[in-house]
Amino acid sequence: MTISQQPPPATADLPLSLQQEFLLLFDTGETTGPFGPHYLIADGWRVHGRVDVDTLELALADVIGQHEALRTSVLRDGEHGQRVLPVTSPKVDVRDLPGVDPADRERRAEELINEIEAGTLDVHDLPLLRATLGRFDETDSVLILTTHHSAADAWSMQIILRDLARSYAQRAAGETPTAGTAPQYRDYIAAQHDEADGPRLTAAREYWRDKLAGGRIMVTAADRELAADTVPTTTWHRFVTDAELRSATTALAADTHTSPFMVLLAAFYVLASRWTGSTDLTVPTFTPGRGHGRFQETVGSFFNFVPLRTDLSDATTFRDVVTRTRATCLGAYSHEVPLLHVLQEAPELMASVGPGVVPCLFQVIQPPFVMERERVGDLEYSAVWRRVISQPVGSDMPDGILWSLHLGPSDDIVGAIGFSAHLFDQKTIDDLVDRYLHLLRELLTRPDAALTTIEGGR
Repeated sequence: MTISQQPPPATADLPLSLQQEFLLLFDTGETTGPFGPHYLIADGWRVHGRVDVDTLELALADVIGQHEALRTSVLRDGEHGQRVLPVTSPKVDVRDLPGVDPADRERRAEELINEIEAGTLDVHDLPLLRATLGRFDETDSVLILTTHHSAADAWSMQIILRDLARSYAQRAAGETPTAGTAPQYRDYIAAQHDEADGPRLTAAREYWRDKLAGGRIMVTAADRELAADTVPTTTWHRFVTDAELRSATTALAADTHTSPFMVLLAAFYVLASRWTGSTDLTVPTFTPGRGHGRFQETVGSFFNFVPLRTDLSDATTFRDVVTRTRATCLGAYSHEVPLLHVLQEAPELMASVGPGVVPCLFQVIQPPFVMERERVGDLEYSAVWRRVISQPVGSDMPDGILWSLHLGPSDDIVGAIGFSAHLFDQKTIDDLVDRYLHLLRELLTRPDAALTTIEGGR
């Protein structure tokens, strides 16, 4: 039995966080948008060892009990807020995958993750955590955890798996699972309210008011208009670079005292300038939003939408662009606050967005910790982070294009571009990727050459 079979709560016990209020800006109802059934996260781990399904279900219940966000109902009609509900008994969806050659199991595991991610998870169907166990044989499987993105973020998924593995190992050994001590998401919401008039927030708001004065978020024109009867669909196009490109990115980052993200973003600025014809660029990104050290172990929706504004008007070389990008990023990071605070100081920031003209975002993902052959109890876990198979239907997002470059344990860069397939053609995305990678390679090879002599990206 799930909570969704009970009458929905009529009143809220807790307010929404500012991140959840941000999602309300894009709320389009129960079938699409950030509170629709396609706005979810699905992550996978290869598991070696014999998995007992009954024990896994008990461990899932432990995790759901430990993290309130996974059993919280968000209210959006009338009174905005949320209510934490009791723990229910979750079930594991077991799928046998016989006859898959060991050499093909990594790919089949990724295909299964894509299949799960193309499915649905109703935001009212609590608990907001699902588990699928794909079994190749008795000692080789893939465990896929799915949650609704309004309740948890990518960082949270790592916490959930870690706690699940620990609880499973303790139960399998006949021990009582250890209760977690991390603060709950409600504590984070309370901290946001306590800081509402504090000096840090006041300084941050002043920074954004000055930084974004007259600025507009970067947009791109869609290939076609949205028809009235169109069902929004997010497609994920994936690609992989060679090791040389990642090595050159890392080397220039070290040489310029920046980070790989800053170098990759700087190249994107150059592409965007040639693409749009503008030198005043405000490219949005997502950050983990975990600046509060107290909430590093808390499950919830923490990610922030951060506008990064950089002026390239006098930049003559790529090294100049990297230097300016570094200054932009350091300023933004040191004044990071949820977007709703930023919009109060820069209300015209989103004025460039309109019908057929949508945002283009850029992020680089470097997981804080990735399980790689990590043994917990009798099982060994390895994260399936290197996903390279494109999918026509994936986790939903608001209309636009989202670039995600993943820097994981391998020696290459794994790219994923989410785009609104109802607005853009696949060829448009293919061309953008080709232009970016060609331009990036040229810029990394000749960082001190005049930008006017660098080909690519046009």
